[in-house]
Amino acid sequence: MTTGRGPDNGMPDVPGAFDAEAGTYDALVGANPGYHKHLQLSAARMQLPDGGRGLRLLDVGCGTGASTAALLHAAPHAEIVAVDGSAGMLAQARAKDWPKSVTFVQGRAEDLAAAGVIGPFDGILAAYLVRNLAEPDSFLQSLRTLLRPGGVVAVHEYSVRDSPAAAAIWNAVCIAIIIPAGWFRSRDTALYRYLRRSVNQFDGAAGFRGRLQRNGFVDVRTATVPGWQHNIVHTFLARSPG
Repeated sequence: MTTGRGPDNGMPDVPGAFDAEAGTYDALVGANPGYHKHLQLSAARMQLPDGGRGLRLLDVGCGTGASTAALLHAAPHAEIVAVDGSAGMLAQARAKDWPKSVTFVQGRAEDLAAAGVIGPFDGILAAYLVRNLAEPDSFLQSLRTLLRPGGVVAVHEYSVRDSPAAAAIWNAVCIAIIIPAGWFRSRDTALYRYLRRSVNQFDGAAGFRGRLQRNGFVDVRTATVPGWQHNIVHTFLARSPG
């Protein structure tokens, strides 16, 4: 869930910001109804066969491991490589119990090769990540090259620009709940004010589907989640050609 600098977001060092919040991050997102179930839903929508037996999967922007756990739930027999740019978030992830099939790697999403992340992968999950990137097109192209032909990518992400109602709910929740909760837990609201801005600035759902297609993905489709985040959080699914 963490990476490098985002576009015009006022947060020059996203990994550093997540390092500072790593100790309270799980408690904060755990208070969000549906947070873990929605990640599991996106992983399930990848339709990984046979419990992932014989598959190699990549979790980019794994944070404290919530998205990794969702992948493991969907594909308990797969090999999973989980990557994040924040040392603090990775420390929280590694402290949890994992099977030997799960490996954590520190590295920025913009340069996975430098972190030693080498394909091919049968599936890739990127949760709450792409809107943080300064060059999302380059990132998506790199994911496509890491996938086997026909491999699936799931981008689990906020997107509210296509829905005035969703945007209004998102901003109301940020102002009334998320930002005050961040202050209560850490006495610092910078990360949560950035979260609000980054979601407002990100592609609409139709725009991001088009971005996936422009970067060479096929079978592009979208599904949203239930609950208060309906039409706010989406699963963007696509495949590499072949």
